[in-house]
Amino acid sequence: MSTFYSKEKPGSDLKVGSNQKAGSDLRAEYQKFIGRKMLFLLILVLGIIGLAGYAATRGSADISVMDVYATILARFFPGHFQTTWFSDTIVWGLRLHRILLAIVGGIGLAIAGAVMQGILKNPLASPFTLGISSAAGFGAALAIVMGAGFVGGEWLIIGNAFIFTLLASGAVYGLAKYKGITPETMILAGIAIMYLFQAMTSFLQYIGHAEQVQEVVFWMMGSLGRSSWDKVWIVTGVIAICFPYLLLKSWDINAMGTGDETAKSLGVNVERTRVVSMMLVSLITAAVICFTGTIGFIGLVSPHITRMVIGGDHRFLLPASALVGAVLLLGADTLARTVLAPVILPVGIMTAFLGVPFFVYLFMRRKKEFW
Repeated sequence: MSTFYSKEKPGSDLKVGSNQKAGSDLRAEYQKFIGRKMLFLLILVLGIIGLAGYAATRGSADISVMDVYATILARFFPGHFQTTWFSDTIVWGLRLHRILLAIVGGIGLAIAGAVMQGILKNPLASPFTLGISSAAGFGAALAIVMGAGFVGGEWLIIGNAFIFTLLASGAVYGLAKYKGITPETMILAGIAIMYLFQAMTSFLQYIGHAEQVQEVVFWMMGSLGRSSWDKVWIVTGVIAICFPYLLLKSWDINAMGTGDETAKSLGVNVERTRVVSMMLVSLITAAVICFTGTIGFIGLVSPHITRMVIGGDHRFLLPASALVGAVLLLGADTLARTVLAPVILPVGIMTAFLGVPFFVYLFMRRKKEFW
């Protein structure tokens, strides 16, 4: 009769203990990894709240930061906070809707830029470089110079900018579909569309009167001076509808960053994800720039700044880029209103002045690849 028995190898208890310790260390390191990203998000949220309060104090009539917050809270908790008619008129009637449009506009443009860079694997991809903003500029120029558009009245310029943005996105998709939807074909199609609409806009400026040309140029520089509560709610609603899907697809976008073949092997429907994401960010971009004019810098630089700070995981990159975009656009608009007061500069100029030095500073300090 044979007797079977098991005998543990010497040191097996030590090996199990070391594996458990290694697992605990990995979990602790991962929690620290997530904690740093959440801390960055929290700092950005607090920064937006503080910057918004400061922005509301600046203007032809100055009020204190405490008056601003008390006026806002009094609308929701009237029994606990007191305000005055003057502060209520300044904050709710004149300044807060502009501040909120800067916040949601920056959020929308930054999300669009981050998603485009992710699905196209190109650090230069943005609504501006892919022809979407150029199409909006042509739609506005057509309304200003020719008086032609899809809708009439006060919505003529806004409607043209919105519809031509969507038309440009459809044209990019159609050209890319004809040659096969890849990052390269979509980028080349976007560049072609950008130059086409830029040429048509230049033609309209050439044949327009001086006053019309001046208005076209001012619109294309970007401005938040046409803000209103209706516009804030429209932009917020579009972002609220589109962003959850994009955030849900963040894992797919991460996989696409390693290459289409690798993403397909992981079960990602690459073409559908790329097309649907492109359509959603085009809708977000259209909703923003039809009210603000073309502001090209936010969508390009916000994702890069965020990627340099917290890395390229789109689960965190998308919301963090959105908050960075809000900070950049709100800060730029605040400077635009105050640096040469009472003259208000176009916010598109200030975004470049504000963001480029900071971006170059981060770029020069970075000692490893950031894409």
